Amino acid sequence: MTGNESVPKALTIAGSDSGAGAGIQADLKTFSALGVYGSTVITAITAQNTLGVTAVHEVPPEVVAAQIDAVMEDIGAQAAKTGMLSSAAIIETVVAGVRRHNIDRLVVDPVMVAKSGDRLLRDDAVAALRELLLPLAFIVTPNAPEAEVLCGRPVRSEEEMREAARVIHSFGPRYVVLKGGHVDGDAVIDLLYDGQGFERFALPRVPTPHTHGTGCTFSAAIAAYLARGVDVPDAVWRAKQFLHRALEAAFQIGRGRSPVHHFHRWWAPVLQEEEVS
Repeated sequence: MTGNESVPKALTIAGSDSGAGAGIQADLKTFSALGVYGSTVITAITAQNTLGVTAVHEVPPEVVAAQIDAVMEDIGAQAAKTGMLSSAAIIETVVAGVRRHNIDRLVVDPVMVAKSGDRLLRDDAVAALRELLLPLAFIVTPNAPEAEVLCGRPVRSEEEMREAARVIHSFGPRYVVLKGGHVDGDAVIDLLYDGQGFERFALPRVPTPHTHGTGCTFSAAIAAYLARGVDVPDAVWRAKQFLHRALEAAFQIGRGRSPVHHFHRWWAPVLQEEEVS
């Protein structure tokens, strides 16, 4: 570790969202909102807004590797997270970088599909994700559809979530957080599995269409709390609470599915001060 050791630092390895609701932009907003200095490794550039993804340009693997080295050799990070890793070649590059720099607090968000339904992961990358990256993960945070792809079985109930978490844990991650946002129910139930037992986290479902970037925000919040030295169950619970409040405060930005409000704790007081002045 280098630099100012009193400042918690986290690294995001993900794609850029030009609409700034998900990906690198959502991760940086989350890190900042939670008092963590964020660095970035951009794996892809997407032309994206609240309506969907219109173009994707992958960053060459050698440039991805160079970004990892540049950040870790100078700034460092107490925790890192991955998001959009669209090809097997990029996953292999990230795996090599994680090994090279001994990144042990790695949160893997297995991003496969955007909220708009656009695919963000090639078919050839699924096996690389499962076989190469998951064994290095400290925590992996699949939602139900992603868990179905990873473990090859339906995930539509809490019991099926438990079964899927066991299968995914067998791929090598230290912890599995299986998210229940896509599972029916008045509450959103997330399950944390460590290979021996489950912890269950539940909060009421927020009735909002503005859910763009929820997965990125949740995994980034976990990484931020890990960087601050919080233990795993508490990091997951705090991240879930942060996302819950960001959903409650979400507002319309474009004409489609807008992002969660990462700075819900700050904008209202600032606006009030401006009105008074």
